[in-house]
Amino acid sequence: MEKSVEFMIHEFAAIRTGKASPALVENLDVEAYGSNMKLKQLALISAPEPRLLVIQPFDGATTRDIERAINESRLGINPIVDGKLIRIPIPELSEERRKDLAKTVKQIAEECRVRVRGCRRTGMEDVKKLQKEGSITEDSCRDAEAAIQKLTDRFVAEIEKHVVSKEAELMKI
Repeated sequence: MEKSVEFMIHEFAAIRTGKASPALVENLDVEAYGSNMKLKQLALISAPEPRLLVIQPFDGATTRDIERAINESRLGINPIVDGKLIRIPIPELSEERRKDLAKTVKQIAEECRVRVRGCRRTGMEDVKKLQKEGSITEDSCRDAEAAIQKLTDRFVAEIEKHVVSKEAELMKI
């Protein structure tokens, strides 16, 4: 359950909010040297200004590959190649784009909730299996199920907290 929430937070970091963040592009797949690599493996990514990302490829030969990967991504940002540097100005988000991104946030959160509920189901099945084997009593089984449900509720509430926070961040102009 914890890993599901951590994954969701990582996914939220890649959603553009109008301010520059290296997490926005660091996991883009770039086809370089005949294979797919993550951008963070090919370049140094920094945000010197609130609305600008700067990418410095370790090898100047990969500059065009990185530019192509950014253009083909669904981020809606246009890189500017300046010699060996790639500058990415982060434009303001339109109201429509903000709403689309809020929907994406809700989708990611729902996928996370499904994973958390899957963990709960697995835990409940394991407890029932232990009871059938005679390893634990019926009372212990009920207590364990209650503890699992309480844990599930805690993680679902944490997911909601992150969703509200991310939506507020997206809608802030």
